[in-house]
Formats: sequence, C-alpha cells, structure tokens
Amino acid sequence: MALLDRTSTLGPVRDKVEAGERLDLEDGLTILESDDLLEIGELADLARRLRGGNDEVSFVQNLYLSQTNVCRVKCKFCAFAATQKQEHAYSTTTEELVRDAVAQHRLASFTEIHMVNGENPHIDLDFYLDTLRALKAELPDVHLKCYTASEVHHMTTLSGLTHEEVLVELKAAGLDSLPGGGAEIFADRVRALVAPGKEHADIWFHVHDTAHRMGLRSTCTMLYGHVETYEERIDHLIRLREQQDRTGGFVAFIPLAFHPENTVFERRGFRHSTGSEDLKMMAVSRLMLDNIPNIKAYWIMMGMPLSAVGLHFGANDVQGTVMRETIFHAAGAQTETEQKIDQLVRFVREAGRIPVQRDSLHNTIQVWDAA
Repeated sequence: MALLDRTSTLGPVRDKVEAGERLDLEDGLTILESDDLLEIGELADLARRLRGGNDEVSFVQNLYLSQTNVCRVKCKFCAFAATQKQEHAYSTTTEELVRDAVAQHRLASFTEIHMVNGENPHIDLDFYLDTLRALKAELPDVHLKCYTASEVHHMTTLSGLTHEEVLVELKAAGLDSLPGGGAEIFADRVRALVAPGKEHADIWFHVHDTAHRMGLRSTCTMLYGHVETYEERIDHLIRLREQQDRTGGFVAFIPLAFHPENTVFERRGFRHSTGSEDLKMMAVSRLMLDNIPNIKAYWIMMGMPLSAVGLHFGANDVQGTVMRETIFHAAGAQTETEQKIDQLVRFVREAGRIPVQRDSLHNTIQVWDAA
C-alpha cells in the first residue's frame, strides 16, 4: 500500500512528463519532497529521452585557470578568495599565466580554458583584456570560457563602462563564452545571508542576457545545500528556464553541491549534502529545465561513483578532464584534480553509456563505441 501511495504522489508529474507539459513550482516541490528516489531517477531519465536524448554522454578536454584569488567580496560559502594582505593571496601576470597555459597545452591538447577569478579591486579592465588577447594569440584554436557574470559586473565598476560595453571589449579580445558561476541561489533572502556583498541576482541575469544577445553562449549553475529552502531551489530553476525562453543562450546547467570545509559554515556544523540529495537535485534539474539540453554531473563535486549514477538521473554530460581545478578543492573536495580522456571514456562505458568528446558548445569531436 505504501508503494501505491508513493507512486500516486509522483503520478501527476509523470502524466505531465509523458504529455510534454511544463512542470510548475508545485511539481518541483513534489519531486524534492518525495522519498521515492528510484522513481524520481526513472522520471528524469524518461524526460531526457522524450526530449531527444540518447545513450551518449559527453565531456570536454579542458584546463582550469585562475589568475587571481584576491576578492573584494566576503561570500560566506567561499574558501577560495583572499584579501591582498593574506599569505595565500596571488595575482599572476599575463606573461606567467600564458606561459603556463602553453606548456600545459603541449602536454595535453585541451580545447577549452575555463578561467574564474576573485573580484580583485586592485586591477583594471586591461588586466582581463591583455590576458585574453595573449591567450588567443598563443592558443588560437582553444575556446576561452572565462569570467563569471559577477566578474563582468566587477569590470564595470573598475572601468565605468556598461555590461554591454565590457562584453564587447572582452569578445573583441578573444572571449568565446561565459561560465555560469556567481548564480548561487537567486532568492534575496539567501543572498543576504551567504553573500551580502555580492550583486543582486538581476545583475547576473542582465549580464547573461546581454551576452546571449551578442551571440555569446554560457552555462548556468545553482549552489545548493546551505541555507536555501526547497521553494527557493525550484524558483531558481524556473528563473533560469524563463531566461532560456527569452534568449536560448544557456548550453548547459550544472547543479553544484555546497562544500562547507574551510568556510564559516563548517564551524556552524554544516556537512556535505547526501548522495541521495545530490541525485534528487540532478533529476529535478532535468525535469524542470525542459529547454536546457545538457545537464552536467560534475564529478569534481560529486565524485566519480555518484556521477555515474547521476547519468541515470537525467545527466548527459560529465563536464571534462578539469585539469587543475582549485576553487572546489579549496572548499574540501576530495576528488582528483584531473581525469584523463581514457579514464572518462572508461567511466562512461562502465555507466552503460556511449562516450563522446565534445567542444565547449557541445559539438561532437569524437564518439567511442559502447562497452
């Protein structure tokens, strides 16, 4: 009888999924409040397939860089940022960063550089522009996915330019797309608690909206598992879905589980989200975001074993090789800092899927046979 009760709770959601109808706030809450994890996973995988998904799981060969960790914002969830005077603060020159990137490219011919920094108040717009120009000059075929919306907004403060003017400058210097960081949770209540110095969520949307209308693509994210409610999680997803309706510029969504180590939240007793909660968030993201084609199981956050399960909970991408990721490892991530291509191929095959190496905009580079 209990099984029938659980099935009936998700029954209306299943009916909508099978009919191709858009889920609403109440549907999202029903999913998050359900204990029937396997049913939720099956529904997410069904939605993925009904919307054109197949057995292919993609990844990109990418290098993670950070030129400076000096940051004006004191986000309470961040273990990466530093003030100028702290011992672990750094700001790498353009010459040093490019020399390092070129050396890494000789070792592994990555197709993407993913770069995120702190919001350093001691630099200017040329710091970013010079770096982009130098990277593009030395590595012209490498896609430069750089600078969150928060960083772009910070550049307007440094330069006095508008978001559009800054993005025009960045694009001319070599910027190819934007990462989705800085979204955190859009609810004002949550942002006031965890990131009181950060810009309003509307600014995050304005930067991405402007970028999309200029032809730049981006990813989008949500950082969950701290002080937000289920309602605020679903509202976050709906707002992303509405933005995608307007511009269609998001190529992928990444749910990011909060890691409390080395933050004030660790001292307050916060712990990692459970595996079941991570899988549920993966599934509800696929179910709610009917217009964003790619959902990533980010192995840096989840670990490889749970990411493999995530591929059966709506995910169709495992991000990439992620050479030298530092931000989440500063917050206590215990995962490796890189996966080789052959490791990702084996991982995808063992999960029962077909490995596909892609570029940054999810165009296919190479397809491997299934196991």
